[in-house]
Amino acid sequence: MPELPDITVYCEALEKRLLGQPLMAIRFMNPFVLRTVEPAPQAAVGHPVSGVRRLGKRIVIGFESDVYFVIHLMVAGRLKWLAPGAKGPGRIVTAICEFEAGNLVLTEAGSKKRASWHVVAGEEGLAELDPGGLEVLEATFDTFYQRLTSENRTLKRALTDPHLLSGIGNSYSDEILHAARLSPAKRTRDMAPAEAERLFACCRTLLTTWIERLRVETGEGFPTNVTAFRPDFAVHGRYGQPCPACGDPVQRIVYAANEANYCATCQTGGKLLADRAFSRLLKGDWPRTLEELEQRKKGHREMLAR
Repeated sequence: MPELPDITVYCEALEKRLLGQPLMAIRFMNPFVLRTVEPAPQAAVGHPVSGVRRLGKRIVIGFESDVYFVIHLMVAGRLKWLAPGAKGPGRIVTAICEFEAGNLVLTEAGSKKRASWHVVAGEEGLAELDPGGLEVLEATFDTFYQRLTSENRTLKRALTDPHLLSGIGNSYSDEILHAARLSPAKRTRDMAPAEAERLFACCRTLLTTWIERLRVETGEGFPTNVTAFRPDFAVHGRYGQPCPACGDPVQRIVYAANEANYCATCQTGGKLLADRAFSRLLKGDWPRTLEELEQRKKGHREMLAR
């Protein structure tokens, strides 16, 4: 799912192309993507775009008629910018907004159609879609710490809760926790003051760094390589690969439809974290350390070789 850095660069690219441009037409190829009925999408037709902004992980396109398009890309949704008259990318197109300068196209690959498009009126309508998460890049440490410790949750869940913090998801939470050398399973209220300050600093530094990197990558073009799995990430999506800091293999725990990637050496003092399903299944056989894991693997390989 595109997160704060990707959504920020999307918004900047859209603002350059859409500001002041009147919407000529809008079409939905998949009616399921449109989640509201009032106001109708056609209420924006003929009106110029007044601004583009981010709302959590959503993209907001505002019109001078005080109508807003709110686009949530979810996991597989992506935006494309096409020249006028250019052919769209086939069956994965779910919506097209036509402007004189070009066409904004929403695509969604895969069978699970989760991307959404809301049409709302005024700031009041926008407020109903705002989960209320704190903007970390605009916050003070005290505000960040109060919000994060308002509930005693694991750091992984706290960082990715849109009601607590805005725009951080599965990918960047892994990267932030690795940079801060903190376990994803550590409880928010168990953090020492120095750990909390380090986490805050890493949130700001890492998000800012990736915004700048994506800006450079995009240049004057439109974002095309929007992905949750980047080869230069430290741990996210790198299960089994060497940690860039210590060289030990990256570990992961899987829960529900998500996962947490981490380095046991750098983040948990060498302890392996067990997800609920496997720890219940294996009970006392669950390896507790990297050394024990490697011994299990060695024994398994020797058994297969016999």
